[in-house]
Amino acid sequence: MSKICQITGKKAMVGNNVSHSNHRTKRKFDVNLFTKKFYWVEEDAWISLKVSANGLRTINKIGLNAAIKRAAGKGYLSI
Repeated sequence: MSKICQITGKKAMVGNNVSHSNHRTKRKFDVNLFTKKFYWVEEDAWISLKVSANGLRTINKIGLNAAIKRAAGKGYLSI
């Protein structure tokens, strides 16, 4: 599975390493991802999600059910 947050849709960005002499080489900025298990009360089941730190904040703020519905509506998650 790729390094994409299933709640927010965040994925790796591409940028440059810049040396002291201003020489630039390509690098990748990875997402701060966690594999976390959540208990989904509405479905009475445990689910495992790959979520970013921002995704965890979203789940804490609006709740798991609302976050899953929002992610499914945007196409980040298929339920």
